[in-house]
Amino acid sequence: MEMLVFALLILLFIINVPIAIALAMSAALIFIIQDSVPLLSIMQRMFSSVDSFPLLAIPFFILAGKLMESGGMSKRLIHLANVIFGRMRGGLAVVSIIACAFFAALSGSAAATTAAIGSILIPAMVKKGYDRNFSAAVQATGGTIGIVIPPSVPIILFGVAAGASISDLFIAGIIPGLFIVVSLTILVYVISIIKGYGGGEKYNFKEFLLALKDASLALLMPVIILGGIYGGIFTPTEAALVAVVYGFIVGFIIYREIKIKDLYHIFTSSIQITSVIMFIIVGASVFGSYLTREKIPAQITEFMLGISDNWIVTLLLINLLLLFVGIFLETAAAIIILTPILAPVAQALGMDMVHFGIIMIVNLAIGFITPPVGINLFVASNIAGTKFESLIKAIVPFILVMIVCVLIITFIPALSLYLVR
Repeated sequence: MEMLVFALLILLFIINVPIAIALAMSAALIFIIQDSVPLLSIMQRMFSSVDSFPLLAIPFFILAGKLMESGGMSKRLIHLANVIFGRMRGGLAVVSIIACAFFAALSGSAAATTAAIGSILIPAMVKKGYDRNFSAAVQATGGTIGIVIPPSVPIILFGVAAGASISDLFIAGIIPGLFIVVSLTILVYVISIIKGYGGGEKYNFKEFLLALKDASLALLMPVIILGGIYGGIFTPTEAALVAVVYGFIVGFIIYREIKIKDLYHIFTSSIQITSVIMFIIVGASVFGSYLTREKIPAQITEFMLGISDNWIVTLLLINLLLLFVGIFLETAAAIIILTPILAPVAQALGMDMVHFGIIMIVNLAIGFITPPVGINLFVASNIAGTKFESLIKAIVPFILVMIVCVLIITFIPALSLYLVR
């Protein structure tokens, strides 16, 4: 039956059934064949999977990101980054990475970060003589920072699935996120030197102060959210609601870039994204309940630990599995399915769940830029007006650097746990 459920899941993926339906249907069919679980219990499981207070943070953070994107925060952050870094070799490429880091601290979404920053910077880079595919690759990879630097929707999902502290996971993502930013910045700088991409305009100190003042409200946003969480003022879910209120006040009242007519699109797009994520959670919960019932996580733990007594080998196998799954499976589904399977393996190795969570998130972030289903590649190629296939060669150096970052984060736990401790 275990082989049959995975065969059904793969078959449904092949015939292009939506992920959420494929996950729920494959497990539900086995339950029906075995006649071991009443259908009513399956429905109750589906509803209970989203009946969670921490999950309320997801729609609010998504809505907050949309408000900030429409409210003019992204372009102010880009201008500030350009004033600081634009003069160096490959300045606009460096600005893309830095701006993604800024916006990641507001949106919590990889695709949203790619779209918000890329819609401004990709055309600007092409206009300045940067290769179109390189510009798209830079932006697609920069967008992955959106799910590592807090707040992050995938981090919330892992925290719920693993029973780990979301506040600790948020703070644990800061140093690894900044480490990835530095690594990608070095890469684009080196490539820009080799390709001869020039710097941007030079700005004086007065212009820097003006740009800093203009972007101050956007920069204050993560300080309020993260400071409030770590200061014990509010929970991550309450922080998400604060982010919505703050984003609306800044965009609608102070910057006045959000109009009444824009609110319909902001709310409907937020609802659509939230619905997709919640639907995947529901489907994955049914599939996960089957795995738990058949004690498959315990079997996998025993199998992986039996391959080698060397913990380094086991960790490399975990990373390899996460990278492989991230290529084909949507991030939310991968987290909900794999966390109950791999968390016992990590615990058997004596790993901290917060550290393991960051390893999983960074691994799955690479899935956003790997073919055939890397969503950031699709977003960036659409903005750049280039073919998806032509991006593959340009994205390879970025994937390699991200893999190196994963390995360093895996084997140096202090990167994730220093601020937590």
